[in-house]
Amino acid sequence: MDDGFAERGGRRSSRWEELDEHEGSRNEQRRRYRDDESGKRVDRSRSRERDHRRRSRTPESRDRRSRSRDRERRRERDRDRHRDSRRQRSEERRDRRNREHDDDWKERRSGRSPDNRSRRLPAPHDADERSRSEHGRSLIRRAGPLPSQSDSFAISKGEEPEKPKEKPNFANSGLLAAASNTITQADGTAVTLKYHEPPEARKPPPRDLWKLFIFKGQDIIDTIELSTRSCWLIGRDLAVVDLPAEHPSISKQHAVIQFRYTEKRNEYGDKIGRVKPYLIDLESANGTMLNGEKVPESRYLELRNKDMLQFGSSTREYVLMLAPRD
Repeated sequence: MDDGFAERGGRRSSRWEELDEHEGSRNEQRRRYRDDESGKRVDRSRSRERDHRRRSRTPESRDRRSRSRDRERRRERDRDRHRDSRRQRSEERRDRRNREHDDDWKERRSGRSPDNRSRRLPAPHDADERSRSEHGRSLIRRAGPLPSQSDSFAISKGEEPEKPKEKPNFANSGLLAAASNTITQADGTAVTLKYHEPPEARKPPPRDLWKLFIFKGQDIIDTIELSTRSCWLIGRDLAVVDLPAEHPSISKQHAVIQFRYTEKRNEYGDKIGRVKPYLIDLESANGTMLNGEKVPESRYLELRNKDMLQFGSSTREYVLMLAPRD
């Protein structure tokens, strides 16, 4: 019996050991499962992060981020603009209130006396309506300065204001210049010169010997030393001209040969001045020819050595020559 009990106890202990081993294996499996699940979770979260990073590197995500930044900037600009506009409106309201306050203070100060306090000025539109009803027309509005007190009274009474007196004019009238260009002849008649010399008029230097040779056909009928004076007036009026020309197609004051001082700069920037002859036509009837071409009126043209001049319809030729220097 003891042996049977011992065998049953041995069987029970062995079974308990088997149960413990089975329970331990199950616990081991649960632990492994938990470890596997936790690893899977960690791996799953890491994979999500990697996917998010991959998705965030695409051009669409960049565009979305740039658009969001642009929207934020626009919102900030709009907020700044609204803030500035509100500040400006508040400043305008404050300035308007200050002006109104100053105007009220001035009115109160000007009406301190009892008489002024009791007397109240009519509004401007009431005065305008009253003036229109009394005189039948409105006051004249002027764009310039306000009229004087007497003119205002005259306008309100329907009268014409006085015209202002003409003030003295001290500008050049031209009469003095005309008198200085007028020559009185022996018979008492006056001849007005059509030409007067410019400020740059000069006599040519002695080293420049300018001569004018007058040809009729192949013959030289006269030679004029031009270097003796600065201006030569050519025409038919013997009372005023310096070089007479008797052809009927030539005007009384036809043309002028004028020596003028001119300055030019060379390639080094230095000023070089020279006295040169010029031709000007005085709006003659038949014109002036230079080397076979008609010259424009009232305009200076520079003359050069061996130039040929013709006046009107005359066949005489005037050749300009510069003598060679020694």
